[in-house]
Amino acid sequence: MPDVFADLVGQDEAVDTLRRAAAAASAVLRAAAPPTTDAAGDGFDALADESDGGQPAAVDAGAGMTHAWIFTGPPGSGRSVAARAFAAALQCAYGTGCGGCPGCHTTMTGTHADVRLVVPDGLSIGVNEMRALVLRAASTPSGGRWQVVVIEDADRLTEAAGNALLKAIEEPPPRTVFLLCAPSTHPDDISVTIRSRCRVVPLVQPAPEAVAEVLARRDGVAPDVARWAAAAAQGHVGRARRLARDPEARTRREAVLAVPRRLTGVGAAFDAASALIEAAEAEAEASVAETAAAERAALETALGAGGTGRGAAGAIRGAAGQLKDLEKRQKSRATRAQRDALDRALVDLAGFYRDALTMALRAPVAPVHTDTAALAGAGAQKWDAEGALRRLEAVLECRAAIEANVKPRIAVEAMMLSLWKG
Repeated sequence: MPDVFADLVGQDEAVDTLRRAAAAASAVLRAAAPPTTDAAGDGFDALADESDGGQPAAVDAGAGMTHAWIFTGPPGSGRSVAARAFAAALQCAYGTGCGGCPGCHTTMTGTHADVRLVVPDGLSIGVNEMRALVLRAASTPSGGRWQVVVIEDADRLTEAAGNALLKAIEEPPPRTVFLLCAPSTHPDDISVTIRSRCRVVPLVQPAPEAVAEVLARRDGVAPDVARWAAAAAQGHVGRARRLARDPEARTRREAVLAVPRRLTGVGAAFDAASALIEAAEAEAEASVAETAAAERAALETALGAGGTGRGAAGAIRGAAGQLKDLEKRQKSRATRAQRDALDRALVDLAGFYRDALTMALRAPVAPVHTDTAALAGAGAQKWDAEGALRRLEAVLECRAAIEANVKPRIAVEAMMLSLWKG
């Protein structure tokens, strides 16, 4: 049976760091007195650097264990995969992340009682959610090992939520470990004060060969399809898997890569923008519709919908506030899903103009999109390197604008006009 780090593609250095830290954490537990004393806390204190005001020595690139970690890296590099695998290794009965013991199995399947996973549905993680999470995380581990809090997309923490988390990281419970995932340690992604109290594990974009290998080995994808999907996904493991296995994902990609040849005038640019936005909306709606319907049905059932007993009608009327809260969360989730779908399309489009740029420069690198290499080559001859670069920058500026909360339609329309004008 593969261990918990088997799906972390092309991250040998990070895996080695996490294995050593998990072993150190297991050693702390073995050396500690029973959980009724604070000896486990003393174990962490023993790892502290007294010359640094008591901050964990692991912050200084040491090999030991510490109570707060940040996993950084580009999209698709496996930030959340690494955090979950490390959480499983901390709960592993053998301290290695064997993949077979109950601690590993329940953590990887999301059912471990002492591992709390925060996956934001909407555009941000609010202070109330974070305060409740920190309060629960302060409890004693039911299994006698660690309370682990995994926060995916920690860059979505509001300022108030970040402050609530900071207090917990500054004065951590003796058996609690915080694992944060963010694109980088830039202040726009994670606050400087939180960063200063965490050990950073940088992940890199995996090589296409490594992604192709895991698709073929784990998912049974044909080698030629795996190689194509890995290159087209630009190192994004999840995206490569969707392209290899989902015909609709391939169709959407083909529609995006057809955009450059559709830009024949102002009207065509606006039509292309509308098509791109509508495709992202349709993809997002399809991805969240089933979950939204199931959540509403479950809540209505819990509130007495369909009941015939005394007070059933009054109970469902009184539950209007809870239904409204659910609808608000679902709307926020749909907005996030739409932006994620649009961002995937923009990444594909950026890959096309990157190919045109490298061909114009005659750079000895393989194209991202082998199936549109001829079209990119024609663009390179028409635009030259400067024109291709301007178009690539227009796509990247559109991504940045949407991330800064510019209305997606406005940002995409401006991008399409820039692509047309060059």
